[in-house]
Amino acid sequence: MEENVDIRSLGALIESKSGFITDLVHGMGQVIVGQKHLVDSLLVCLLSDGHILLEGVPGLAKTLAIKTLAHLVDGSYKRIQFTPDLLPADIVGTVIYSQKTENFVSRKGPIFANFILADEINRAPAKVQSALLEAMQERQVTISTETYPLPVPFLVMATQNPIEQEGTYTLPEAQVDRFMLKVIIDYPSIEEEQRIVKDHIMGKSQEVKPVVKLEDIIEAREVVKQVYIDDKINNYVTDLVFATRYPEKFGIDDMKQNIQYGASPRASINLALAARTYAFIKHRGYVIPEDVRAMAHDVLRHRIGLTYEAEANNITSDAIITEIINKVQVP
Repeated sequence: MEENVDIRSLGALIESKSGFITDLVHGMGQVIVGQKHLVDSLLVCLLSDGHILLEGVPGLAKTLAIKTLAHLVDGSYKRIQFTPDLLPADIVGTVIYSQKTENFVSRKGPIFANFILADEINRAPAKVQSALLEAMQERQVTISTETYPLPVPFLVMATQNPIEQEGTYTLPEAQVDRFMLKVIIDYPSIEEEQRIVKDHIMGKSQEVKPVVKLEDIIEAREVVKQVYIDDKINNYVTDLVFATRYPEKFGIDDMKQNIQYGASPRASINLALAARTYAFIKHRGYVIPEDVRAMAHDVLRHRIGLTYEAEANNITSDAIITEIINKVQVP
């Protein structure tokens, strides 16, 4: 009974603290037509202190989404366009000689912002990718001998193009693992596209005004940590991840030949964190299995290695995750 009271009071706290989510979603909805899944994913990453990798053809509002979010949260925003001739110093910064002071001074790069759009991350060579991913992981950057902390909150949204694979450098598996979510963006529906065309023809553009302060986001992250996750839900999360490594233990023997390697323990951590934040976004003080299932594809998609047989048979990691979700017992 005491636990019920806790859940009830926690629910009231979550309800009062998650009100700004509605304002953010409404603000995003005024600028971006459709793409609700993308908006939810961005909010999950923002409140879980994670990063997001987006895959989709050009023109699906990827850039617009993160730019709008940065304006709504009143945070700084920088866009880095990745190209084959980009250098790590172009991202993190460099040391230059100042004639005025007759000293070397650090010039900070574009990475020092709250919201970073790493556009077409797979166009830059590995050393540039690793410079960005190191900053993502460590939340700090070293320029020469000085170490500088990155601003809080710090969210990287990297995009990559599924078409035009010539002249691209595939992200190594170990580095892709650092992204909390990988989201595949699809085309809008015909009704949404008609609305987009209509808005553009009429020259309708919404002015984006801040609705949340950065301090509110930092405070909300602390509240998210209080969202209740039952042990049964935790076990469900680990079961889903273990099913990617040992499918035969969960009665999915035919999947064994399609999986080269399963998801890492980082997947379990991120799936639990994402499910907890998703519950918060839905104004709930506790996690239910549906929250885990809602986030499973985005968390696990880039963490499962496919065998040659799977690729030859056109079996995707999404199909494997769907099969696992259907077979693993729900608490």
